[in-house]
Amino acid sequence: MPNLATRPIGNFSNGIGTRFDNVSSKALQRTQGTVDLVARICSQETELRDGGGAKAIDAQHSKMRLTARERLELLLDPGADWMELGLWAAHEMYSEWGGAPGAGVVTGIGMVSGRRVMVIANDATVKAGAFFPMTAKKVLRAQTIAMECRLPTLYLVDSAGVFLPLQEDVFPDQDDFGRIFRNNAVMSAMGIPQMTAILGMCVAGGAYLPVMTDHVLMTEGSGLFLAGPALVQAAIGQKYSAKELGGAQIHAEITGTVDYKEPNDHMCLARLRSLVSRIAPPPASPFARAEYDAIKDAPAYPAEELYGILEPEASRISAHSYDVREVIARIVDRSEFDEFRPEFGRTLVCGYARMGGFAIGIVANQKTHQTHTGADGQKRMEFGGVIYSDSADKAARFIMDCNQNKIPLLFLHDVNGFMVGRDAEWSGIIRSGAKMVQAVANSTVPKLTVILGGSYGAGNYAMCGKAYDPRFIFAWPTAKYAVMSGTSAAQTLVELRVRQLERGGTKLSDAERKEVQEGIEATYFAQSDCRYAAARLWVDAILDPAKTRDVLIQSLEACAMNPEIRPFHPGIMQT
Repeated sequence: MPNLATRPIGNFSNGIGTRFDNVSSKALQRTQGTVDLVARICSQETELRDGGGAKAIDAQHSKMRLTARERLELLLDPGADWMELGLWAAHEMYSEWGGAPGAGVVTGIGMVSGRRVMVIANDATVKAGAFFPMTAKKVLRAQTIAMECRLPTLYLVDSAGVFLPLQEDVFPDQDDFGRIFRNNAVMSAMGIPQMTAILGMCVAGGAYLPVMTDHVLMTEGSGLFLAGPALVQAAIGQKYSAKELGGAQIHAEITGTVDYKEPNDHMCLARLRSLVSRIAPPPASPFARAEYDAIKDAPAYPAEELYGILEPEASRISAHSYDVREVIARIVDRSEFDEFRPEFGRTLVCGYARMGGFAIGIVANQKTHQTHTGADGQKRMEFGGVIYSDSADKAARFIMDCNQNKIPLLFLHDVNGFMVGRDAEWSGIIRSGAKMVQAVANSTVPKLTVILGGSYGAGNYAMCGKAYDPRFIFAWPTAKYAVMSGTSAAQTLVELRVRQLERGGTKLSDAERKEVQEGIEATYFAQSDCRYAAARLWVDAILDPAKTRDVLIQSLEACAMNPEIRPFHPGIMQT
């Protein structure tokens, strides 16, 4: 009898092949469109990094203080990765107050003295670093990521406190200003190191933040007080200077609030780096990570080819068809992918890969149309980008498997929603969709989300949109974010508007109807743009597609710093 165990039977390969023709006319056209879109976004981001502009920067320098980004250059390790989060916060918001670029605060993950940390730095060039509603939300998002990843957190404080004209939207609620100090206390109890450098004003409620962290550093010329000179005089009639009320010398020598008094920003940040170097290294990661070589383990195909895969034209994004495996092949190690149930539930692609050596499970919307054979033996066409009962069942099972094996999850969105109609309803789409949503909601391994194209309606929920606690959520410039696709929604809104006008006795001509339609479409498309989403922190950053892999590896490295994974309990699931 032959010894089959020693005889090779075929050659195993889990590499993803490619059929993408990067030199076809359509691919070249899409590439140019996407490159132009990326360039426009990069140009806007450069402007956002200027904060309040040249005049405000000069004013900051006149006080012998550095700007937030100049401070970051001194704080961060030279040449190390810096992953900025929330750069687009408050974009095109608060125009009646002159705007608030970046929401007046810089947040991100970087390396300081060899330690991976979260940095939260007030930008005093934007309204003296005052807190707008989106400022508080941006700081809270950074603290949430720091808590989920157990990242040591550094605060560079230079803020005038709450922006008073909008105090009712900043002050009282669960996701407002006061929650920041609550998080300081919770992070301390969790054992997450926190350090604060006061490099300017630290006023009113904001004065609690540094004192609730482990170490407080303060520069001469800075101020730390609950009420500034003007308010003290108005409230109790006493006249004191800022230095007398809460200068660095007062807090170093009299109150004992400040641990380190430093002469200027440079010395203060050097001291902060020295303190960070003494933080204990993080515990071992709970996730599987193979030995990794950035060159040997690179994808088999160039990342720049990603520019030609998706459609950059907003009106054509939802209808564009492509094989999502072409995207996966250009972001995972060696383009290797063990696809889970590839012949079943084909409008969702699920499978295992590695990224930067980390094991990762991928759930991605398949945008090519698929042929499905039903239980009755009949074949039918399933539309790409639509979630059907069988694909939802497959994804739910795959997500549970990843939790069982402690494998982080990556969701790649380009979803039009769940299938509708009689056949879909009879197939149990509601039950299957609920099962997938429940698996996503109760998943305890880190979840990363990248919105490639459309992310519409309940499809956004099932694919781990912002409401489902992704550890990080990113968008490509081609991303669209709305309750339904732009063309369908615009047509519905136009009909509603026309009927409303006609009920009021206004009969529209064809030209007037067209004008209404164009106005509604313009508004809807603007609100579904990825920049609109990023301004409201629905996504953490807008990615250059070619840099997606690098950002995801950085995200996984941050996730790996938290050794704790809660037990996975999916709850009662419909079967």
